[in-house]
Amino acid sequence: MSTKNFDVVVIGGGPGGYIAAIRAAQLGFNAACIDEWKNEKGGPAPGGTCTNVGCIPSKALLQSSEHFEHANHHFADHGITADNVQIDVAKMIGRKATVVKQNNDGILYLFKKNKVSFFHGRGSFVAAKDGGYEIKVAGAAEETLVAKHVILATGSNARQLPGAEFDEELILSNDGALRIPATPKKLGVIGSGVIGLEMGSVWRRLGAEVTILEAMPAFLGAADESVAKEAAKVFKKQGLDIQLGVKIASVTKGKDSVTIAYADAKGAEQSLVVDKLIVSIGRVPNTIGLNPEAVGLKLDERGAIVVDDECKTNLPNVWAVGDVVRGPMLAHKAEEEGVAVAERIAGQHGHVNFGTIPWVIYTSPEIAWVGKTEQQLKSEGVEYKAGQFPFMANGRARALGDTTGFVKMLADAKTDEILGVHIIGPFASELISEAVVAMEFKASAEDIARICHAHPSLSEATKEAALAVDKRTLNF
Repeated sequence: MSTKNFDVVVIGGGPGGYIAAIRAAQLGFNAACIDEWKNEKGGPAPGGTCTNVGCIPSKALLQSSEHFEHANHHFADHGITADNVQIDVAKMIGRKATVVKQNNDGILYLFKKNKVSFFHGRGSFVAAKDGGYEIKVAGAAEETLVAKHVILATGSNARQLPGAEFDEELILSNDGALRIPATPKKLGVIGSGVIGLEMGSVWRRLGAEVTILEAMPAFLGAADESVAKEAAKVFKKQGLDIQLGVKIASVTKGKDSVTIAYADAKGAEQSLVVDKLIVSIGRVPNTIGLNPEAVGLKLDERGAIVVDDECKTNLPNVWAVGDVVRGPMLAHKAEEEGVAVAERIAGQHGHVNFGTIPWVIYTSPEIAWVGKTEQQLKSEGVEYKAGQFPFMANGRARALGDTTGFVKMLADAKTDEILGVHIIGPFASELISEAVVAMEFKASAEDIARICHAHPSLSEATKEAALAVDKRTLNF
């Protein structure tokens, strides 16, 4: 078995990994990427959780379910008659699989275009060797690689609830939630985070009775309180039963159902029987099979790889990015770290600003934010000004037929620098980018207010929120 030498070897082909490998190759390094994801035929499926069982397939199902809901409940407002609208769940799942494969194939094409060597299998450390590291690839054919630099991008796994281990048939992780073959009559979700809300929304639109059980006493605690309150009101109106402050006592599988025994917020014992149960209580760093002991790689108490501010581990020339290290478990955060590490290896000054990483929940309405929440500013004693503008007063939103929500802007009381922007409403995932750019350039609320925005557009609500920071508006 021959040994292949590389300047940079990336273990993990998710957003952080494949981006890091491509950027390293663009910077002139002989780069390789190892990834073990398999498609239905056993072939390579790079892209990690994001592409295969996360960001991409969930958005495909959200889009399909939103079309179905519009056809059933909103087409008539536009004068469109659509009687007896049906959903073919199998075809919907098939479309999702096609979208995933297109993304898998796109990554393989980018590897080829950028001359990144790809190895399909599980990568693990063997030993430090000659100023570098020996890495084994366990796949269809075992390979041995030697790398001067190693970038670890092994991602994360869904956290299991003790006593409710995933079988992906009745008790589902994000993976199983994306492969439900038919709309369940009753769907339970433990956890009201991003995955729980998005998957609950998909199956609620398709006709499931959805109950979400959340341990925390507050809904969407990471979001701005005003956004969270608006979201809770809207989701309740849509039919999502969200119960807060619950304590799960037990989860019992039957032949075709799952029974959840729990205490509600008042301490009363309750029982919920569902056809399927999605457990969405966070994710844990994935170092399974990496064999960190072989080289002395340091992990923390959560199992995450310990890194400094530049993503360096305790080992020389070994780096780590994405979900497997500290910070938010977001695909775009992993991508930014991957690019930054490749540039640091090249002697450049790669940069990631955690303060301007946007967060998005792709429900309907969408929820997005960047920067500080109002409650954070209060707790930190920061003097601030707040401006808010409703989509109800936005002409484009009225034309779309979706006037839910608002844009909220927070700015420093003395300097007017934008400290946070929070959006709930149509296309919030797209609108938040303007705020990210503005904050990266240290813009003031007045800067946004004085920029010409197209009319009619949803982005005008951002301009109006900026104007409202100084207690002035044009349209409201």
